[in-house]
Amino acid sequence: MPDRITQEMTFDEVLAVLPQAAAAFEKRGLHCHECAVARLETLKDGAMLHGFDLEELLAELNALAEEG
Repeated sequence: MPDRITQEMTFDEVLAVLPQAAAAFEKRGLHCHECAVARLETLKDGAMLHGFDLEELLAELNALAEEG
């Protein structure tokens, strides 16, 4: 697992190392596990395209990662 979840990671990369991230994505209306673009789209790109708060998502994902 990487040290931190970063904005440069794709949705698929995050899901590969942190499967529980799916719930954080779905809470924002993102169904990344079903989306073919998830392997190409970074979290930063997703925030711009889908209008969610990137810093808030990163904080939540990194907190989940710390919990194990």
